[in-house]
Amino acid sequence: MTTILSCRVCAAPVTRNFCDLGESPLANAYLPATAEAIGAEPRFPLHAYVCDRCLLVQVGAFAPPEQIFGEYAYFSSFSSSWLEHARTYVESIVPRLGLGVSSLVVEVASNDGYLLQYFLERGVPVLGVEPAANVAAVATEKGVRTEARFFGVEAARELRDRYGAADLLVANNVIAHVPDLHDFIDGMRFMLADDGTATIEFPHLLRLVEGGLFDTIYHEHFSYFSLHTLERALSMHELAVVDLEELETHGGSLRLFVRHAGSAPGPSAHVEAFRAREVERRLLETRTYDAFQGVAERKRGDVRDWLAQLRAEGKRIACYGAPAKGNTLLNFCGLGVHDIPYTVDKSPYKQRHVLPGSHIPIEAPEHLRDDRPDVVWILPWNLRDEIAREIAYVREWGAQLAVAMPELRGA
Repeated sequence: MTTILSCRVCAAPVTRNFCDLGESPLANAYLPATAEAIGAEPRFPLHAYVCDRCLLVQVGAFAPPEQIFGEYAYFSSFSSSWLEHARTYVESIVPRLGLGVSSLVVEVASNDGYLLQYFLERGVPVLGVEPAANVAAVATEKGVRTEARFFGVEAARELRDRYGAADLLVANNVIAHVPDLHDFIDGMRFMLADDGTATIEFPHLLRLVEGGLFDTIYHEHFSYFSLHTLERALSMHELAVVDLEELETHGGSLRLFVRHAGSAPGPSAHVEAFRAREVERRLLETRTYDAFQGVAERKRGDVRDWLAQLRAEGKRIACYGAPAKGNTLLNFCGLGVHDIPYTVDKSPYKQRHVLPGSHIPIEAPEHLRDDRPDVVWILPWNLRDEIAREIAYVREWGAQLAVAMPELRGA
């Protein structure tokens, strides 16, 4: 475990509290259901700070990337809505950039090939770069050419020599997972063709702050970006944001279109407007971040009170999903099998394991039919509509669906 003493973007000392969530295991470190594994489970401080100089929100203690991503349990293709998001992106970006059989699309943190498969269907050559060997193997089995390695300057030099430069470089929900931010961004610069475009998707810090989304903080997310802060980091490597799109994914995200600064046109009206919005919403003022700890603690109290009320009414509760955000929420609330007997998840890689920290068993979704709980708590609230459709059958016995974030409500 390493303690961050200086900002990942500007190297200033970082001491201002954003949100202290106590000690927690790694959010994606699912455990075998054995006493030995549970007894040896490591925990780390989960404490997010904000830099007074550049306003990067970042966790202050973390495990090495090799420990987090060497064997990973998250597979993008288990979410139908995320696959649709990927397909729609490909349909729009191919004509926008004029991509074809002579182009090269490179995705960093390409997971199980969820996105690149749609470029292949259109005859566009692809290369995935995925650090988790078990996940990369699944992509390779799909026919998606994938290198199992971490991405940075050294990797970019070697990959460009071997495969050529990227006409489109995709970085979806990865930049938050990078401990050495400058090495990663400089790798993007090396990998990107002189006239190429990179797109970067990431959850927007404004949504986290205004929605009180403390559950999206976990060790695998080293940094939490505003447009202001990420533009600053990119500019340090001669990369410029030329356009952006707002997305509803992950509770509210941005997709940035980035080019080499020397050949980039000026920022679009969308970029200028969003810069102004961050100023208007006071995201560039340190005092904006000072109240977040209280928000997280209030929401923790709301969840505990809700569960106590359900117990008092004699209702039985189960969870749906085993997402990282759910693990942060459960652990911060101090919940375990005495509160929730099990959760269910579609991923066979998570089933027959227990959630980190809470040690709640993970069953297959069919277990809901057998057990017939009164309330099903959907932990991946960002996918609540998709999940509500998939498990609509629980209404047959009068079960209620609920989410706890951004606020407690029915799903």
